[in-house]
Amino acid sequence: MKHWMLILTLLAGTAHARVDQVQIHGNPAGTQTLTQPEPGVSAADYRFNDRGRGDVIQARWRLDARGLPVSYEAKGNDYWKVEFSERFDRDAAGQARWKNRIETGESRAAGFYLPANPPPEFMGVLTRALLKAPGRRLKLLPAGEAWLEQGETQGRLTLYRISGIEFTPVPVWLDDRGETAGVIDDWFEVLEAANLPNLARLQAAQQAADQAWHAMLARQHTHQPKGGLLIRNARLFDPISLDVRGGTSVLIRGERIVRVGPDADIDAPPDAELLDAGGRFLMPGLWDVHQHFSNVDGVFDLIAGVTSARDMANDNGPMLARVKRFDAGTELGPRVTLAGIIEGIGPLAGPTDVKVDTPEKARAAVDWYADRGYAQVKIYSSFSPALVALVADRAHERGLRVSGHVPAFTYARAFVEAGADEIQHLNFILLNFFANEVKDTRTRDRYTVLAEKLAQFDFNDGRFDEFVTFLRRHQTVLDPTLVVLEGLFSGEPALAAPALRPVVQRFPTVVKRRQLSGAVAVPAGREAVYAQALPGLQRMLKRLHDGGVTLMPGSDGFAGYSLHRELELYAQAGIAKAEVLRIATLGPARVLGVEKDRGTITAGKLADMILVDGDPLADMSDIRRVYRTVKGGRIYDPAALEQAMGMSPR
Repeated sequence: MKHWMLILTLLAGTAHARVDQVQIHGNPAGTQTLTQPEPGVSAADYRFNDRGRGDVIQARWRLDARGLPVSYEAKGNDYWKVEFSERFDRDAAGQARWKNRIETGESRAAGFYLPANPPPEFMGVLTRALLKAPGRRLKLLPAGEAWLEQGETQGRLTLYRISGIEFTPVPVWLDDRGETAGVIDDWFEVLEAANLPNLARLQAAQQAADQAWHAMLARQHTHQPKGGLLIRNARLFDPISLDVRGGTSVLIRGERIVRVGPDADIDAPPDAELLDAGGRFLMPGLWDVHQHFSNVDGVFDLIAGVTSARDMANDNGPMLARVKRFDAGTELGPRVTLAGIIEGIGPLAGPTDVKVDTPEKARAAVDWYADRGYAQVKIYSSFSPALVALVADRAHERGLRVSGHVPAFTYARAFVEAGADEIQHLNFILLNFFANEVKDTRTRDRYTVLAEKLAQFDFNDGRFDEFVTFLRRHQTVLDPTLVVLEGLFSGEPALAAPALRPVVQRFPTVVKRRQLSGAVAVPAGREAVYAQALPGLQRMLKRLHDGGVTLMPGSDGFAGYSLHRELELYAQAGIAKAEVLRIATLGPARVLGVEKDRGTITAGKLADMILVDGDPLADMSDIRRVYRTVKGGRIYDPAALEQAMGMSPR
């Protein structure tokens, strides 16, 4: 403790500190302060606030002449406020030792130690080390390898892209002195205040490089049959009847299904490419109705068999452009239905530039989304409850659905009565019964109080059944995102979220480390209460389903694999597996008004389907074993796409 007090004193007393601005979607959220408390030693104090969440990292390190760390020490808390500490040292004999909350290791191998919870500045540290390395490649500790490519120059700033540490190259900007000028991604920016005016140009340069990378990936991994496509010998699942028919063929031309029937009844056209299903399970493509697309989410959707998705809030301009690339096939991804976020004004407002506080602005926001083809609007947590009915009326007038978080200082019943068609996140259903106790849901309290409130509520006291009847009568749809809540309440510091545990060991080593933890810290003595949170939520979900409330599956997390876990959780809750598959295919197509083209494998509909190497009706976990994904007649090999993402073979 005394050692860290000394570091903080040095940080505070250093005259030549550099302060970087941390922004979320262009809005100030924190700072990264860089100092040199003593010769040869660098230090960073990094902290930001995102609606009550956010990292705090205080780090200190020393480098050798090659730019490789010889010591590193850090402490703080992660995004969910879980405390951590980390230490790395390499002695004079070359022995390296490290310890953090997820691993303890040692090695005599040379390499760049990449911390488990580094401040953004460490991407600049790695870039400078790679510039010094032979061939601009470096071995990493604990494992892996990174390599560097140089991109375009914008004035005094040069773009570099680091491969080997994420699924896609990580962009870092250095200035003409070699110092870190910016670390920028789709939603998050850390850059020196002097470079803030250049942000738009830097983002444009990064986006151009990213799009070229995506276009190359799409060319390499999209197979378009030259003539027709005939799928033979499939076990076809029908989401309407819930039956499975063996020995079935599907003939596809272009992006549409031409004919479906028994193998013996469909002749192979001379120009048709044959895909022998080998008795595999053939079903309509999956839906994920709760995503926030960025980076390679579209790739992982196709890996997982998600051919239709809904984006539930994004940076509107870039997202509209991304959807066009998905549709054109120049970037891999599903068909996307757009939901536009509308937020209120205040210090805890969500990361969007669509913030309104008057009726005129609220109506204008709805019109903006309607004019650009959005299917619905999503109300967020800081939105004024007094404006909900106005937004709902305007949205319905323009043919848009209305959904969202239940705004702070109101509750689910009032939200529905004001005109909401749908609610995101199952926790808001529970909080409906604690409206007088949990009023401000803008912070992480809307998640962290969940376990305690579940333990207090008796679902057999009549109030819950009455509320289920109310929701059914109003035809309210629920997007539960149970997988998110499981990850928060069932996580451990050294484990990935439950949704990723079946696959995380196949991720690139450094990516795997980045996926570890993300759970809510369990208060001492409340372990038993928190352990009952997920089973309690599953009982609630089953009661809602049995009571006739329409469910649609959304992940709101790591794309693809999280949707698989959402479906597993539904089956574990006691919902019949065939009904789970209907919920994941035909259900969203009906709710979102595209049943004419999607939801079943029927002549005339879009050729969106997946072949599963197993039987989800026997074991829902088999939904993870997607053998082929077909979107609009184009064929994708999930195993090949995983390897393109740097994952080891299945």
